[in-house]
Amino acid sequence: MRERRALGRRSFLELFGLAGVGAFADVAGATPGRSPGPKEDELLVGLSADGRRVERHARKIKRKLERKYDVTVALRHGNEALRYAAIELRDASPREEREIRKRVGKYEATKYVERNATLEALFVPNDPRFDDQYADQTVNAPTAWDTTLGDAGVTIAVIDQGVKYDHPDLDGNVAADPGYDFVDGDGDPYPDALADETHGTHVAGIAAAEVNNGEGVTGIGNSTVIAGRALDEGGTGSTSDIADAIQWAADRGADVINLSLGGSGSTSTMKNAVSYAYGNGSLVVAAAGNGYGGSVSYPAAYEECLAVSALDPDGTLAAYSNYGSEIELAAPGTNVLSTWTDDGYDSISGTSMATPVVAGVAGLTLAAWDLTNEELRGHLTATAVDVGLSASQQGSGRVDAGNAVTTRPGSGSGGDGGDGDGGNDSRTVSVSDSLYGYWDEDCWSYAWNYDDPSTVVVELGGPADADFDLYASDGTGRCPTTSSYDYRSWTTGSEESVTVDDPDVSTDLYVLVDSYSGSGDYALTVTEYA
Repeated sequence: MRERRALGRRSFLELFGLAGVGAFADVAGATPGRSPGPKEDELLVGLSADGRRVERHARKIKRKLERKYDVTVALRHGNEALRYAAIELRDASPREEREIRKRVGKYEATKYVERNATLEALFVPNDPRFDDQYADQTVNAPTAWDTTLGDAGVTIAVIDQGVKYDHPDLDGNVAADPGYDFVDGDGDPYPDALADETHGTHVAGIAAAEVNNGEGVTGIGNSTVIAGRALDEGGTGSTSDIADAIQWAADRGADVINLSLGGSGSTSTMKNAVSYAYGNGSLVVAAAGNGYGGSVSYPAAYEECLAVSALDPDGTLAAYSNYGSEIELAAPGTNVLSTWTDDGYDSISGTSMATPVVAGVAGLTLAAWDLTNEELRGHLTATAVDVGLSASQQGSGRVDAGNAVTTRPGSGSGGDGGDGDGGNDSRTVSVSDSLYGYWDEDCWSYAWNYDDPSTVVVELGGPADADFDLYASDGTGRCPTTSSYDYRSWTTGSEESVTVDDPDVSTDLYVLVDSYSGSGDYALTVTEYA
């Protein structure tokens, strides 16, 4: 380890980026032979960025396994940007599968091995239909509409079931190129079965049904919708399809990504996908889950996601809504009226419905203010309305479109950055250095600018052909290690970010930059919010 050094005062250094969904040459994404929807017979192997393609590593793993075990390994899919391969084990006994997972985990480039878990749309059975629409009034959208009805230049990506983009109340707000179907592997995200596949259309309408068009209902604002169909007719989808859709949306330049889905535990593949999207400037809004008071589900529980709980029409927490410390905002979720696949309208309930309310408000806010995703996140939480619930139930409060649009960011009522810090000031320190191989690491210390900062964000940008990881500790007075740390970000590449809310300032912040594999220059940035 090199001698500990303090961060110097330097200008902000722009981080590097990755792009592109890749697929094996003989196995394209969602090609014939790879079943749509859940893929419970597949393993996802996260592969370190070491300058070699995912396909090359996957084929080497296949050869090793087939030589040692009497099994067939099918290479089903690969994603270069998120650095994972999906492999299917055929004719493997449970014992062999356990051994294979351990062996793959020991492969030189493997970062993780996990099942291709299944997620599902987060809604509950229909409640009786309201005669009128209440969600947009509850979040004061009409006040915002006095300033703006929205901006077609703002894009909201709906990662969900298919969207009926020719619905008469959606057709004017869906992009000319409406999206991609990751379930069937084609360029048309239209529902396969209109009678069964209603969730995506309902979610899209809550966020962005046409406002002031003399037809049906209003969405929160006139943002442009793109659809990533990642859930099948039954409302379920695989981790890999959803992760690919999130990465695709970020690469399409989505300002907001709506994830009205969840149900699986934490997976590295999904974590990497939301990190990729957030690092590329998208605000990722996710449903807390419908576990009737259970813990916040994934992906909402990831720090990169803005987690949303659901409210009943009277402003109380909906009985079905999950809650916990990860909640940042609440929104109406019960009996929300929106577009339906029969070209009409219907009311359903769930945190799935609360989430696009927040996504729609985020889009409407971007029509009024030019904000980064971090600034937007802070502004939405700073302008939320306290409805008398605990912080674990409402976060900063109920999202409020009127406040978000009419309050200047950084004015004292609206946040100017960070994860809901609501402060008006921040300080950024950046340094650059190099690591020379897998044995190398740098430890840095950071002296606090503020007596009581609300949030500190540590960002690492390294070479695309290496895998650098980020570790941090506050309040310990010592450098973290790869096995002892308070916070960690370790995707399969070198773009890492750690957010610490209410950090312990009794000692300096300590940050470790470690080379898992590869070498090259890196930029380390610490942003502290008052």
